[in-house]
Amino acid sequence: QVQLVESGGGLVQAGGSLRLSCETSGRTFSRSPMGWFRLAPGKEREFVASISWRGDSTYYTHSVKGRFTISRDNAKNTLSLQMRSLKPEDTAVYYCAAGRFLGPASDSPAEYNYWGQGTQVTVSS
Repeated sequence: QVQLVESGGGLVQAGGSLRLSCETSGRTFSRSPMGWFRLAPGKEREFVASISWRGDSTYYTHSVKGRFTISRDNAKNTLSLQMRSLKPEDTAVYYCAAGRFLGPASDSPAEYNYWGQGTQVTVSS
């Protein structure tokens, strides 16, 4: 059974930091791009960041550039998202996702086949 399990969410004050992790099991995603998306109340699912399967290319939505860093450790089957200088508008449920074999590190949810259950991030002002 393929599973993606996020952890690391929580409540933090504006300006603070959190590190999200996503552990995968059931199959290897070492040759698949991976990404983070988020869903805030009343909004559509939003692309946050993605990383190529090699880990040598990363992409970010404009609002998190310079504050968030996506990384992966294929040997440990984990994906991470380091979030700094958090803002109240970063409040959302964050989901990790895995794309298809040798696929692109896309910003489109349609390019991702496997999803985690999400972890809540709440940033207070």
